[in-house]
Amino acid sequence: MSLDSTTKLQLGAAALVLVLLAGAGGYWIASRSHPTSSPHAQAGRKVLYWHDPMKPEVRFDKPGKSPYMDMDLVPVYADEAHDGNVRITPNVVQNLGIRVGKVERVAFEQEITAVGSVAFDESRLAVVPARVEGYVTRLFVRTPLERVHRGQPLAQIQAPAWLEAQQEYLALLDAQSETGRSLRNAARERLRVLGVPDGTIARIESGRKTYATTTIASPIDGVISELGVREGAAFASGAPLFRINGLATVWVNARIPEANLSRVVPGSKASASATAWPGETFAGRVIAILPEVDAQTRTATARIELANPRERLSPGMFVSIALAAPGGEPQLAVPSEAVITTGARTVVVVVNGDGSYGVANVAAGSESNGLTAILSGLTEGQRVVLSGQFLIDSEASLRSADSRLAPGERQP
Repeated sequence: MSLDSTTKLQLGAAALVLVLLAGAGGYWIASRSHPTSSPHAQAGRKVLYWHDPMKPEVRFDKPGKSPYMDMDLVPVYADEAHDGNVRITPNVVQNLGIRVGKVERVAFEQEITAVGSVAFDESRLAVVPARVEGYVTRLFVRTPLERVHRGQPLAQIQAPAWLEAQQEYLALLDAQSETGRSLRNAARERLRVLGVPDGTIARIESGRKTYATTTIASPIDGVISELGVREGAAFASGAPLFRINGLATVWVNARIPEANLSRVVPGSKASASATAWPGETFAGRVIAILPEVDAQTRTATARIELANPRERLSPGMFVSIALAAPGGEPQLAVPSEAVITTGARTVVVVVNGDGSYGVANVAAGSESNGLTAILSGLTEGQRVVLSGQFLIDSEASLRSADSRLAPGERQP
């Protein structure tokens, strides 16, 4: 039976398709038989095995599709697998946003927290005493804890001894002889010893007359912590008329556990925060450790001097205190963001001298101010990765870095 021309052409095309398919199949079989010819393998580099980066502990002898993920297996070369390090090109490093820091030797400051109550700074106490007998003719400040300013009138008083001393000084003001001038100077000094204000003495010299009543003024800015007189009341010599406390600085009496006393010394820096002023801190320092331990609480009192801008802290307030204990010997430290705890171990990704990346097991110590002490595993000057540790390479997973060095499960 003869075939027409159309049928012959169809048979010829089918034969050509079979030949092409056979050639492609042969190429595929050949590529399966020679792993280094895989499109994933780089020419001139020896491939040890293939693996799925998401499950790197399982190794394959041939390239192909991963049975775990819809992706091609990745080759592991002999020149990058012998030391467990990962090498990345500079442009990839830049794209991953990898930041690098250094291992440095620093002295850590330990922070101790405590609570305390605010009190007047007794070193800023000013007492206005009565050095002679007299009585108050007028009172300008009538209530305790009233705020006053330096030079503000407090009271008008009348004192016979002051009037007598004024008259004596006035009589000698125009003395011209050497003896007279000497007596005048002595009379002026007597006024000051008796407590007559300098302003009153100047008024006597300019006005050439005496004054039956004298106005006394506040010597400092502060609050009246004690009011010792009332209007019309008499007072005795030596009696305190006013006690005025400045508020530019205040004291905080903080309770320090007995076990921490050796770590708190005079001069230690301190900062305080109060619930009355959220978000605001008050800086200060320890000025004394009082020599007494409470028998019940086993705590001692640290006296802390705090700056009090705008006089926001008032006696009686409770504040939280953070004390910076002196640091010990300098020790190795890295930024805390470089330290990664996997649960079983603590590691740091390091940058090797050849630019590759490796994983170092470390023993971490205390943490302070964003730094973590390194007890072992690193040396001073080493570079460590601060960010992008898990993105360096899929093979740099902290759980699989060691598995690349140890024999793994082989799959055909």
